[in-house]
Amino acid sequence: MSSQAVSTATVSNSKQPLSQIKKQLTLALAGNPNAGKTTLFNALTGLRQKVANYSGVTVERKEGSWRISETETARLIDLPGLYSLNAASIDEEIARDVLTGKIIGVPAPDCIIAVVDATNLDRNLYLFTQLLEYKIPLVVALTMIDEAEKNETAIDAEKLSTFLQVPVIPVVAGRRRGLDELSKAVLKIAGSDIEQPILPFLLSDDSLDNGHASILARYSWIANVVQDSVVENKPAETRNFSEKLDNVLTHKVFGLVILAAILLFVFQSIFSWAQLPMDLLDNTFGALADLARNNLPPGLLTDLIADWVIAGVGGVLIFIPQILLLFFFISVLEDTGYMARAAFLMDRLMSSVGLHGKAFVPLLSSFACAIPGIMATRTIENPKDRLATIMIAPFMSCSARLPVYTLMVGAFFTGQYVFGFISVGALLILSMYALGIITAIIVAFILKKTILKSPTPPLVMELPPYRMPNFKVVFLNVFQRAGMFVKRAGTVILAISIILWALANFPRPPITDGVAPVAQTQSENINQDDEETQKKAETEKAATQLSYSIAGRFGKTIEPVIAPLGYDWKIGIGLFSSFAAREVFVSTMSILYNVGKDEGATSQSLLQAMRDARRDDGTPIWSPLLGLTTMIFYLLAFQCMSTFATVRRETNSWGWSLFMVGYMTALAYVVTFLVYQGGKLLGF
Repeated sequence: MSSQAVSTATVSNSKQPLSQIKKQLTLALAGNPNAGKTTLFNALTGLRQKVANYSGVTVERKEGSWRISETETARLIDLPGLYSLNAASIDEEIARDVLTGKIIGVPAPDCIIAVVDATNLDRNLYLFTQLLEYKIPLVVALTMIDEAEKNETAIDAEKLSTFLQVPVIPVVAGRRRGLDELSKAVLKIAGSDIEQPILPFLLSDDSLDNGHASILARYSWIANVVQDSVVENKPAETRNFSEKLDNVLTHKVFGLVILAAILLFVFQSIFSWAQLPMDLLDNTFGALADLARNNLPPGLLTDLIADWVIAGVGGVLIFIPQILLLFFFISVLEDTGYMARAAFLMDRLMSSVGLHGKAFVPLLSSFACAIPGIMATRTIENPKDRLATIMIAPFMSCSARLPVYTLMVGAFFTGQYVFGFISVGALLILSMYALGIITAIIVAFILKKTILKSPTPPLVMELPPYRMPNFKVVFLNVFQRAGMFVKRAGTVILAISIILWALANFPRPPITDGVAPVAQTQSENINQDDEETQKKAETEKAATQLSYSIAGRFGKTIEPVIAPLGYDWKIGIGLFSSFAAREVFVSTMSILYNVGKDEGATSQSLLQAMRDARRDDGTPIWSPLLGLTTMIFYLLAFQCMSTFATVRRETNSWGWSLFMVGYMTALAYVVTFLVYQGGKLLGF
């Protein structure tokens, strides 16, 4: 019986067979990232899961209940995705502590389920060799077996089991293939008094200090195992095609050109394909606002619902088609294996500025949202490298920035093309994404040369095989990510809209001696048949109210600070509200520029209102130059409280969190100032 099993048994009767001891089995699920471990965990546990963090660290603790038989339920612990157990990272330390029973409240496992990717045995079996050394009963779950079969790769599971000296069960978790066999194998071996396998890859005691020799010995043994148990039936020309394709896609020059072309196609498609559903959503929210105005009595409550709640939330939700398309393309590129090639390309650039190659994956995740990107930095072993990556992750253009970019493009750059077919708007948005990457690299270089100075370890990265995307998985990812966007629109933006309504409507302009303000008096004295005059008076009345309100006073207070950037006090309100979430800027502008407007006001009227907005001297507020600088400001500025909270949790430091807010805001102000003032000097 293993020492780990003994530690969980009843001390007073250590000779009693474990099978007679009524206790819940504890099982550990271990495997490389992207080996199918999460899919298997979900298939085994269903909804019987709980997620938390291990005490004192940011490593996720994921556990679930597995109905392993009709009468028995096992405790299943999902270990962090690992490439090794060398304890060079927090994840690896936690995994070792779980396996040795050092985590309080987590008993040592009675059995380890080693998740091994059938399409990449060479890499996955290295972790297996380390798991064997813990002398805990072990079962191999051979995942991706269907992918191996598609690639015409035959794996003899029985022969592989003979070599590994443990049960090997081929599984396809998504189809529940092999799960019954896996449960039987685990029940048979878990906690049992088994004969420990011979470890032929271990060196003599005299060679244990030679780490490189140990690694080579393990891989040499793995190569022999794979050679004797795997048969590659794929034609040589097919394998050669993949290699030739990689030679092009990962080329230091052509690879970058192809990457830029793919991204340009993505953004071009987003603008072209999303226009019709965006117009439909736009008209829908306009109709909802009309419905509210026509069926509710006039007053503040109706104004709140029609002009603030519906206009505010709807002003952001109309961008859902673009968000869906963006997530669709990202998911397809990930599922085909191309994203790993993109990471390989960018590693060369990132390593040149001292940033760890592993940082690309968190940065890539940040294009969807900075929060999961920041959390993904947990895989970076060096604390300074991890911190540097966290500090630059918000520069990646997340989905929350896309509505701001699209608003500026729609207002000032729509219908403009380069070479007759390349949209200027698509080029501008691509430029924003590129500028974010360039800025992140420059900032990382400065940080790594100063306060976060440390050597950069080399990147060891696997290039997965090319495969057709699984569109079921793709659409699941798309709607999951889009759901998060909608949830934020339905919570954060709704709350901000209500708060802005209160700030913009109170206090009310004073009435002196029973006489209403000038705008109100004018509204009452006009010819009611003169519709145009009435609309003008209503607009003046709304402007008077907004100017007198808390929001108006605040905007005018900060106006001298933002005036050098070309912004007036209304834009200042939008900038300030955006600290809750960047996309709130769109809803704020929709609200501010549509106050007092006619029924049926939509995003198109917002674009026109921005174009028509004038300063006190009659000059236009908005211009193509201001639209461009606004995009730059929102690219560089820190405007997301959720990200702030995540940074605070991941770094366990208020100092670094406030440092991020400070330097990003200062950088955004300086760059926006230089671009705007420089553009004015050049006559734009």
